[in-house]
Amino acid sequence: MTIQKVPIRIVIADDHAVFRTGLRSYLSNFPDCKVVGEANNGDDLVEMVRSLAPDVVVTDIDMPRKTGIEAAADICKYNPSSRILILSVHASQQHIINMVDAGALGYILKSSDAEEIVEAIRTLHQHKPYFCKVATEKLTEIISKQLRVGSKEPIHLSGREKEIIRLICEEYTSKAIAYTLNLSKRTVEGHRTRIMDKIGAKSVAGIITFAIENGIYSTELAH
Repeated sequence: MTIQKVPIRIVIADDHAVFRTGLRSYLSNFPDCKVVGEANNGDDLVEMVRSLAPDVVVTDIDMPRKTGIEAAADICKYNPSSRILILSVHASQQHIINMVDAGALGYILKSSDAEEIVEAIRTLHQHKPYFCKVATEKLTEIISKQLRVGSKEPIHLSGREKEIIRLICEEYTSKAIAYTLNLSKRTVEGHRTRIMDKIGAKSVAGIITFAIENGIYSTELAH
């Protein structure tokens, strides 16, 4: 990767002074990296970025007064030219989603090799995203889930079918459902078969799971 002649101006944000000092010391070994400011909370980070307009912001998520997520959203609003790199201990899909939604362009874990931090900073400065291996895998899982959900044909259920599903969830037998709805047992069993075919359920447990996930039945509304 080509080394910048003009140093990349960096602001570091973390509520642990020892971590900030260590990262600043490490980055000082690279001529193309220059730490121009440090913040120990989200509020100070936002103000510092507005004042210094750094090229790259390296921030943790867990900070007092304003989280890294909230700070990232403010920075993207007021200083969109400052690229945000998340350096965190968190590796959950939700944390990654929240930071991407807030506008972060990069995400790496504190357990990553130190060299990767510099690589990420340089990549972001070139207006390219950078995600560590773990974050990339999480994002791939998220995208795959969205594609699977998006590829499914919508399931259309009649009012009667939804009514029968709710009764099944409340452990009514076919005979009890027939009595309750003034239908024949054979008609109810026909509805049950069509319902299971439509939603791809193989058992009552599958019907209940589908009903809860799709808002047809709630345990709070159970009789």
